[in-house]
Amino acid sequence: MTSFDSSPTLNAWRALLALAVVFVLLATTGWTAIRHHTGDSDLRTASLAAWARDGIDGRALPEITSAPDRLARFFAGLTASQRTRLVDRYPLVVGNLNGVPLTLRYRANHVALAQARGVERERTQDERLTPAGRQTAERRMRRFESLMGEGRQILAFDPVGSGQVAEVFGDLGRAERVSVVVPGVDTNVVNFERTRRKYTAPVGMAKSLYAAERAASPRTRTAVIAWADYTSPVGVGMDAAIGRLARDGSKRLDSLVRALPGDSTVSLFCHSYGSVVCGVAAPALPPRVSDIAVAGSPGMRVERAEELRTGARVWATRDRDDWIQDVPYLEVGGLGHGADPVTPEFGARVFSATGAVGHAGYFEPGTESLSNFAGIGVGSYSTVSCAGDGEACRSGISGAEAN
Repeated sequence: MTSFDSSPTLNAWRALLALAVVFVLLATTGWTAIRHHTGDSDLRTASLAAWARDGIDGRALPEITSAPDRLARFFAGLTASQRTRLVDRYPLVVGNLNGVPLTLRYRANHVALAQARGVERERTQDERLTPAGRQTAERRMRRFESLMGEGRQILAFDPVGSGQVAEVFGDLGRAERVSVVVPGVDTNVVNFERTRRKYTAPVGMAKSLYAAERAASPRTRTAVIAWADYTSPVGVGMDAAIGRLARDGSKRLDSLVRALPGDSTVSLFCHSYGSVVCGVAAPALPPRVSDIAVAGSPGMRVERAEELRTGARVWATRDRDDWIQDVPYLEVGGLGHGADPVTPEFGARVFSATGAVGHAGYFEPGTESLSNFAGIGVGSYSTVSCAGDGEACRSGISGAEAN
């Protein structure tokens, strides 16, 4: 006879209750309600529809779902004037097509940001909106202005809903090693960068990592991408507890990696829910992805690292103050994201996060987590400090790779 305390049904309900408590706690750490912007959605939909019908000087435009190499060939065959016309006519399309030359994407997204800024400027004066709605429009307008700043390299931009954006630091076209920062919950176009607590936002994370990589290996040509080009969980609900958004994000991440120029080696640095995205993406990622490092992870939707079915090295870290350690590391009926990546049983290479404070402190300058990220990013594995006193996290890496 099964005792009351050990009832499988009761234990399942307890697990679900624990998950519910965690997600209520998550809701108090900065999650905000999504706001859909009909004008943005209409503009993007109209742009995509018009692109599908249009051509350039008698040539049909390629489908937006075309492979990156086909898109690259199409744009390579255009004159400078033809490219400029497409950028001016379809900035929201050209700026988000993997395979389009980088400089053209940067230029298209600058145009798209200018258009989106104009839309938000009108909203700030729209009396049909509530004061809170006009304030949101003001914040979005200011963010778009910032993203248009001189020298900024915006790789992707979509203002629809809470917005998606990706930015490059360094010369992506010439980079030998590329690092991609994949952020977690409540990432949107407004908090893509912050003035206060700047290293908790994707831009601050990526800029901090880029500086650390340059310091760790000045001769290595590196680039870092702040990649918030997926829809992350927002608000109090089930999205953060299940894998739907991670599955969608994983496809976009895989497309990004496959379309990166040249033959650069790629490392992924996945924070919080971003590690769920990376875990789901792992089996399909191309061999150029050498390392997947997760920090403050709620799980990677597997029980062991080997179940990720990837040739990339899998790394994990968590600081002592990170509340994510109280998340129930389990999966019940689709809820939860599996085992804790920093446990020995999981089998990841666990490295030190000494100096990091809280759930969002891993990219702060001066922390061991950041210096270890940089060592992984530039391939200087011998400099990575393992959790504890040993060298277990570096075991099995050949001498050539560890130099």
